[in-house]
Amino acid sequence: MTIAVCPGSFDPLTLGHLDIVRRARSLFDDVVLGVARNSSKSALLSAEQRVEIARAALDASPGLEDVRVAIVPGLLVDFCREVGAVAVVKGLRGGADFDAELPMALMNRHLVGVETVFVPGDPALAHVASSLVKDVARFGGPVDDLVPAGVGDLVRRALADRAAGSTPATEQSRQARQATPTTEGTGR
Repeated sequence: MTIAVCPGSFDPLTLGHLDIVRRARSLFDDVVLGVARNSSKSALLSAEQRVEIARAALDASPGLEDVRVAIVPGLLVDFCREVGAVAVVKGLRGGADFDAELPMALMNRHLVGVETVFVPGDPALAHVASSLVKDVARFGGPVDDLVPAGVGDLVRRALADRAAGSTPATEQSRQARQATPTTEGTGR
């Protein structure tokens, strides 16, 4: 059985991402959508939210219900080894994507021998990128036709929370502080 990983930050998941996962599913016996934590990016949605979004979108997409979703906790190559993947599948919208992806593909092969399969994106979705979805939504533009059902609302809510000073990280920190007993004022 051949296993492939479709990695990305998926912040948020777009219809372009689903197109690549669908096509990866036609090439491999098993596909894992790996939600990565990119240290060079400040995520709008928490990793857990991105996993929930992906799971719901895959469950609602005929033929993709069996695609697994998991968080990539560290190096992609370690995750690939853990799930038994023989390949990484990446979508390319154009030459700039290839230029960005090629060094990573070569490094992944150097580290553990995992190959990268590049799949050209659907030209009808070539303009769709998570960063553009966030930018359009930030200024009140329509994004619902670029993302799976319900994702546009989540992005708009997360942008509003961020503008108000609340992010997934600050919200988790606030909840942790509320749940942690304190000894302030007890003299201890």
